[in-house]
Amino acid sequence: MPRSRIRTGTGKTGTNKSATGKSKPSRVSAQAVRLHGAGRSGSAVLAQEAGEPPDTAKSEGWKAAVHRYVKLYNQAEIDRYAAPFDEVIADEDHLYRFGQRLGRLREQELLRGILPARSETSAELLRVSESGSLSEVSVLIELRVKRTIEQQGRTYSEERFGRERLWLTADGGEYVISRIEPIVSERRPRYGTSSSGSASESGLEHALAAESKPQSIPYINYDVLPFFKHGRAGIRYRRDLAAAYADRWWNEANPAYENFEVNCTNYISQCLFAGSAPMNYTGKRASGWWYRGYSGGRENWSYSWAVANALQLYLSAPHNSSLRATVVDSADQLALGDVIIYDWGGDNRFQHSTIVTAFDAAGMPLVNANTVPSRHRYWDYQDSYAWTENTKYRFFHIADEF
Repeated sequence: MPRSRIRTGTGKTGTNKSATGKSKPSRVSAQAVRLHGAGRSGSAVLAQEAGEPPDTAKSEGWKAAVHRYVKLYNQAEIDRYAAPFDEVIADEDHLYRFGQRLGRLREQELLRGILPARSETSAELLRVSESGSLSEVSVLIELRVKRTIEQQGRTYSEERFGRERLWLTADGGEYVISRIEPIVSERRPRYGTSSSGSASESGLEHALAAESKPQSIPYINYDVLPFFKHGRAGIRYRRDLAAAYADRWWNEANPAYENFEVNCTNYISQCLFAGSAPMNYTGKRASGWWYRGYSGGRENWSYSWAVANALQLYLSAPHNSSLRATVVDSADQLALGDVIIYDWGGDNRFQHSTIVTAFDAAGMPLVNANTVPSRHRYWDYQDSYAWTENTKYRFFHIADEF
């Protein structure tokens, strides 16, 4: 299963900048390839397969089509207009979907008064399936975008990852992308307690178990053990530490904890805990907010620790001790270390969680997330394919003291 990397960068004038790197073959299978940026033009080249001399490496075949797509994608991150994708993409549905996304982001950024100054997009080919005749190829690709933004005299960077599945078809002597399917992980899981709390505990546990990875490093934080049976008044929420933890672990999993395929709320709970929010240990998965670690042959944690809908229910309810929060009306009322939980369909089933880690020049929150790794991303997530016109947000101001 080959892995490849592409990197390209675009400045605000539209000229391509260079990005260089050395090929380090990944031992995913017997053959491993990597694409990386090279040259002043910023164009990506195909690094050699194992044993191939470097000077014979070329970007050709379907890899050339993927490379052209990444370059056009990166230019669109600057211009907020669909570049001439029809030269590479034959999927009209995706071209429409992509154009709609760019349109709302163009309008949003105009209202925010921001100017994208630079964009760097790297891409890793995670999985490749080729037909015997090479007439058709399926590719799972991870796009990693870093944008530099100017706003009211300030400059900051935002980063996000995203995955797409591409289908390529040979058309004469070249390949075209016949279909693109964005992998919208923020929309999952659809399971979780409803706003009325009617979902069964056993159903939740089964769904969570299906998403979790079977092994992790055993973890117990002994500092929290005194708080398991009763809360201790006067614990200050360290917003700076919560944000620092979020910036440290936004694009990877902390091995001290269980790692879920859908990891956003587990990550947010870790951030809150790193900010000294005390656990409410009940020993019951459907109550409290806690993570006990590996015990009795299994990981032990509450649903509110790992499921977005369960966390929003927990934070919405009054608590005399341990982690608690106040629901506020709008994003501009949030502080560092506060939490936003997202209901994409507007049906009161919340599916995604983020934590405030910075603010733009207008004082609006920038957030981090983990299932789809994001750092200092604008809070409303209109750049996500998960976003719909029915999207609702729940804003939680975490208590300053517990």
